[in-house]
This record gives sequence, structure tokens and C-alpha cells, in this order.
Amino acid sequence: MKLGKSSLHDIAKISPDSVKRRRISSYDRTGGNHDWIDVKPGELVILGEQEIAGCIKHIWCTMSCKSKNYLRNIIIRMYWDGESDQNPSVEVPIGDFFGVGHARKVEFVSLPLQMTPRGGRGFNCWWPMPFSTKFKITLENDNPNLLKFYYYIDYEIYEDGFENEKSYGRFHAQWRRENPTKPKQVDKETGEKFTKRKPIRFNYVGGKNTEPLEENYWILEAKGKGHYVGCHLDIDNITFFPFLNWPGEGDDMIFIDDDVGKKIPTLYGTGTEDYVNQAYGQGKQYFAPYFGTIKPGGFNFWGNITYYRFHIEDQIYFNNKIVVTIEHGHDNHRSDDWSSTAYWYQIEPHDHNLFPQLLDRKARQPRSHVSHIIRKSLCYLLIIVLITLPLSWMIYQFF
Repeated sequence: MKLGKSSLHDIAKISPDSVKRRRISSYDRTGGNHDWIDVKPGELVILGEQEIAGCIKHIWCTMSCKSKNYLRNIIIRMYWDGESDQNPSVEVPIGDFFGVGHARKVEFVSLPLQMTPRGGRGFNCWWPMPFSTKFKITLENDNPNLLKFYYYIDYEIYEDGFENEKSYGRFHAQWRRENPTKPKQVDKETGEKFTKRKPIRFNYVGGKNTEPLEENYWILEAKGKGHYVGCHLDIDNITFFPFLNWPGEGDDMIFIDDDVGKKIPTLYGTGTEDYVNQAYGQGKQYFAPYFGTIKPGGFNFWGNITYYRFHIEDQIYFNNKIVVTIEHGHDNHRSDDWSSTAYWYQIEPHDHNLFPQLLDRKARQPRSHVSHIIRKSLCYLLIIVLITLPLSWMIYQFF
């Protein structure tokens, strides 16, 4: 089989007899309706394993678990062509893998990833995942409670082999978190200190970023030959400003091949909101095939934020190495909770040492912190004031 394009323009093309559709799912083998698997606390199960050439075309799942933040405590791993258990190409908490951080389900739609209506309970992945000889997908339940897991793995097999296999990279995904990001507090050129009491200067005009590889947030580091196809960024805005609490204005900077050693960005962007193809501080949900805002944050941008940007029409190629970074606020002055999931394809073998060590259960949890309590209290206070002031005025006028 010669793997090629797959879209509406060639959907009428008939495949050769050697190409066959297959599925692995959690259906009830007895013929009943127990169409899920039970995964015990601490248990690791193999969701699917097949030894042949082919390509995974679609993964769907839904699940239930009584543990808090369970989406950060279920780890999905993927292996291609006989990779060892210590060397997965994908190692990501399952909620993050399907497009949203913060251990949350949110209804959204993009081209490669979706969470469906009724609270985002159905997860879909359309990233194609070719393999030459074998694939294996595992699931680890790192929750203290039982997990009920329903799933489909839809794939095709090539009985006559994978003719152009060397032209196709293998799918990879990497999860990172920096909690919190380390803020730059002093301008190295002038010695001026930056404080939260000056949010306009703090956000827009303070300082010059002369050491981006050392100070930016890292989204991806990979070695080999391949192309980066995007990410989602998850920011828990824990910085407390009374106004203009915008956690953006961080330029994306992507270092490719020789530019990594030179510490010079190959691709230099103009701001967080610009990297995700939007502008002027996203304050509402918006879903497009390749970019969008899944969680815009609350009042004054406090709280949980999720943006995505997929490089599907504009893959970012690397021949030896790539480092994808972004500033956390202009010139890295902000200290917020950042996490991300990066997606890319590359020729194997990949260097798993460049994957950050997966954080333990406690370190993966979303933050619970004072700024959220203050934010909610101020919002409630504002609502009370807006309701009571007109009412008090009416009572005063009446008497």
C-alpha cells in the first residue's frame, strides 16, 4: 500500500484489495451491554496491539471515574514498530492528549481533536498514526478509584506492506508543565525592577528578551528529522492584578537545526494571541479547524485558559533538532502555571531523554490557590453590589 492523501477530493478513489479496515474496541465479548473495560487503581492495560503494517485513523473514548482530576491521572502511551516500554512515542495525561488541560472536559471542535456535546464527554483524535510492523497503545490508571473506559481504535492494515514507509514520520506527543513559570524581575540592561503594581509596563514595554532559550517556556524539544504540527497551551492565570491581568504578549520563538546551538530563533512571533492566530486578548471561546480558544479565562483573564494552534497546512520542518518555545508574558515577566501538549511527526528512533520526566500524581494536579478564591470573592461582591445598589436607591426614593 502506498499511503497518500485522504480527504474529500480523493474519497471516491477505490483502495486495493490488500487495504482493509480494522477496529479494536471495548465491546462486551459476551454479547451484552458491558461495553467498557474496568481499570483498577494503579493498573496498566494494553488497549490495542497489532503486528502488521498500517495506519491508525481515529481514536474515540469516553470514561468515568470518581477521583478528583482523574483526567490528569490517566496516562496514555503509544509505541510504534517494536519500541520498548521505556521508550514511548506518546506519553501524555489523557485529557491533555485530547486537547484540553486543567483536568477538564470542554465541548470544542478542531480538525484533529474534538470533545463532544454533553460536557465534552466524548473524546476524538484524528491524527493519522502510521506504523510499519507493529503498534501498541497502553493506558495507566494512576487514580485511587476504579476507571470505566470505553474506546474505539480504528485503523487500516496493508497486507502487501507499506510501500513508502520511509517517507512518513511516526506520531509523537509530549506533555510539559512549569508550575509556576519563573518570572524575570529585573531588566538586565537598565537594572530596573518590574513589579505587579505597574501592569501596563509589566505586560507591554518592560525589558528585552536576550536569553530566550534559558527563560522562555519550552513546548517541545526533539532530535531527528520530522515536522512539528502544533500544540495546545494551558495557562492557569495565578498572577493577581486589579486590572489588565492579561497573561499574553509572549512571543513564540522556534529554534530549528543549527539555530538551536546559535540560540537564534528561526521563527520569531509577535505574541501569545498572535501565535494562536487571534488578536487583542481572546476573551471568548472560538473554534476553528487549526486554531482557537477553548477556555478564555474568567473576569480579567483570571483562571484557566486553553489555546490551540495546529500547523496542519504549515508544518514546521526540522532536519536535526527543534526547540519550540514561547515567552510567559512579555520578556517572561509573568509567573503563572503553564502546561502544554505538543504534537509532531519524525523518523524513528526518537530521543526519549528529551521528554521531560512525567510528573507524579501530586505534581500533575491543577492548582488550588488564594488568587482563585480572591477572584471568585470579588466577582460575587461585584454582583451583590450591582444588585443591592439599585434596590437601595429604589427603597430610598420610595420612603
